[in-house]
Amino acid sequence: MFENIIIRDDIEKYLSELRAWLAETEDTPVEEMSDFFAARLDSYEEHMSLWHEGYRILADELPDGINTLLDLGCGTGLELDEIFPRFPELSVTGVDISEAMLSRLREKHSDKRLKLINGDYFTADFGSDFDCIVAFQTLHHFNSEKKYELFQKIYRALKAGGSFIYTDYFACCDEEERLLLEEYCRRCKGSEAGRYFHFDIPLTLPHEAELLQMAGFGVSAQAVPNAVMITAKK
Repeated sequence: MFENIIIRDDIEKYLSELRAWLAETEDTPVEEMSDFFAARLDSYEEHMSLWHEGYRILADELPDGINTLLDLGCGTGLELDEIFPRFPELSVTGVDISEAMLSRLREKHSDKRLKLINGDYFTADFGSDFDCIVAFQTLHHFNSEKKYELFQKIYRALKAGGSFIYTDYFACCDEEERLLLEEYCRRCKGSEAGRYFHFDIPLTLPHEAELLQMAGFGVSAQAVPNAVMITAKK
């Protein structure tokens, strides 16, 4: 079923453009993840407006009656802007690597039940017993080993019957996945472990689904504007 979701229309043209871009930018240094987003704080929400409809769909997909939610890579809270009108009393734990982003979120939703954690979601102790966990356009920066580690952690953090719902973009094919991972490894070679850099290394949708299933989830997916939404049920 996952192969039937359209990722790219003209794969060969796209791959040719991707190779050209990688060659043109081969000497461009990668930025630390937190530095990247702090430097772009004022333009971030305008940049992410491309996915406005996706935020609304994510909010609509949340199960009725949830009381606790974990938002991974919550940023300035664009998904919460759509979620809170539906669940005004929702208790939310948000995790983000950028303190500047979290400060903007606090300003927007100071009246909500928010617990915000400045850290990375691989090592942060964000707790457990959540009704639902969400993420929006944040997981395409990590390789399959890190994702599997995170999916296991998410599975443990959910209540029985809970859902992990997230929207992201995925590699069109194995070739794109390979090209980007190889370039990421080249650009980050010699960097110490535990540092996170802003460079996209998306998996293909079937590979992503396989990792979720290995972690114990039942998985479904649907196309949304400019992305794919995955629902992983515990």
